[in-house]
Amino acid sequence: MKEYKIKVNGNEYNVSVEEVGGTISNVSVSAPTAAPSAAPAAAPKAAAAPASAGGTKVTSPLPGVILDVAVKEGDAVKKGDKVIVLEAMKMENVIEATADGVIKEIKVKKTDSVLEGDVLVVIG
Repeated sequence: MKEYKIKVNGNEYNVSVEEVGGTISNVSVSAPTAAPSAAPAAAPKAAAAPASAGGTKVTSPLPGVILDVAVKEGDAVKKGDKVIVLEAMKMENVIEATADGVIKEIKVKKTDSVLEGDVLVVIG
């Protein structure tokens, strides 16, 4: 029987592998020896850059392609309103307004590729 220590997501496991005639016949894994790490976030949210004289910036939570711009400059929005639809990893992600206000500036258009952290719209 061979013993291994394997680390997965910061948790250490003890693994025992038993071979009979060159074939693995039994594998056992013991409970992690470290505390489990925090659960990952359910879904990415658009980040709001700090409000400044320029307004609140709604940024892309991940890289992707703009499928739809649901607002126009001058539109009034409330926190949580849909402003952009972003395709990332073959999924459509609705990017919401992060504050109440008026759309001051739209920095993207349909088919634009964006990176994580790129400013999509500015709310004043």
